[in-house]
Amino acid sequence: MKNELLTTKQAATHIGVSISTLYRMIDKGMLVPNKTPGGQRRFSIEMLDTFLESSKKIVAPQKPFDYKKNKDLECLDVMEEKVKYNDEEKPKVDKRNVLNDLTGTEWLPSTKSYFYQKGLGSKHPHAQIEREHPAPFSFQDIESLILFFTKKGMSVLDPFGGVGSTAKACALNERVCTSIELQEKWNSLSKKRLEIEVGERTSLKHTFVNGDSRIELKKMLDSSFDFIVTSPPYWSILNKKADHKVKKERLANNLATNYSEDKDDLANIDDYNDFLEELVENVFLECGRVLKVKKYMCLVVSDFRNKSEFISFHSDLIQRLNNRKLSDGGILKLQGVKILIQNHKSLLPYGYPFAYVENIHHQYVLIFRKN
Repeated sequence: MKNELLTTKQAATHIGVSISTLYRMIDKGMLVPNKTPGGQRRFSIEMLDTFLESSKKIVAPQKPFDYKKNKDLECLDVMEEKVKYNDEEKPKVDKRNVLNDLTGTEWLPSTKSYFYQKGLGSKHPHAQIEREHPAPFSFQDIESLILFFTKKGMSVLDPFGGVGSTAKACALNERVCTSIELQEKWNSLSKKRLEIEVGERTSLKHTFVNGDSRIELKKMLDSSFDFIVTSPPYWSILNKKADHKVKKERLANNLATNYSEDKDDLANIDDYNDFLEELVENVFLECGRVLKVKKYMCLVVSDFRNKSEFISFHSDLIQRLNNRKLSDGGILKLQGVKILIQNHKSLLPYGYPFAYVENIHHQYVLIFRKN
């Protein structure tokens, strides 16, 4: 929420700088935090967002940068040295850039191998529809991928549409989304979400398909989409019977704890290898076919545990998808793996005090290109 106050660490993450740079910005009067009765700094989201908006109008001066002296600084950490330019001098998108609408200054930070998960917070009015889904992903995280891998007006496909995070990110950034979702409940909520959170009749500008991706994708033409991004089910992880705090809370609030009981739901396949086979052969390879040549597909996934076994889901997908030939003659090629850090998650005492059991606080974004 706009009136929510963030700690210094959270504020630094929110605007994409290091904590030391944030302190320098405070010293120079670029940001003026609130103070708690105990003297701790707190930052309003509204103030930080206003700063981010104003920073879009400034660029780094064209002068040599002493990396030895400033070796701990990131590109965004030289904000205090930036100067204002008039409209004619603003950086422009390179005419050769057919991938996105980013300038060189904006492009570079997006090539980091990690980024931090962002969210509105569970109490935000625009988080209530998303919260009904048992495993939503943040539209803000998807937004960062859409902004890098598409230009305005381009087409985006999500074969596991869920509750419409990809559709919302597209709607907010002038991209056109096609969302495929097996369950009518989630498909309907996706459209409702756009109407409430983006604007009336917004959902009519996008396509929402209520159906099985394994069937619906086969109806689509080769090379139809500019970008594909999705977060598939992590096998049957939501069906586990473990007495988990989060599951108890969702049940107490009458919220779903799994996608569905549908036999066609991939998350309800009993055997992990059978699940992988269906996901790769009948969904992701078909996604590759409908993707345009030289365009990208991003898969947001996480590893997980099945009882005592650690399942490296992301690496299993890479092994099965990298260098795979598609039915239209194209080839999927892994371009990179980006880490999505979930720094807000609570630590739980798994395994204590007997064995190491990991708190998994990150996801992987597997980035494939169709060659």
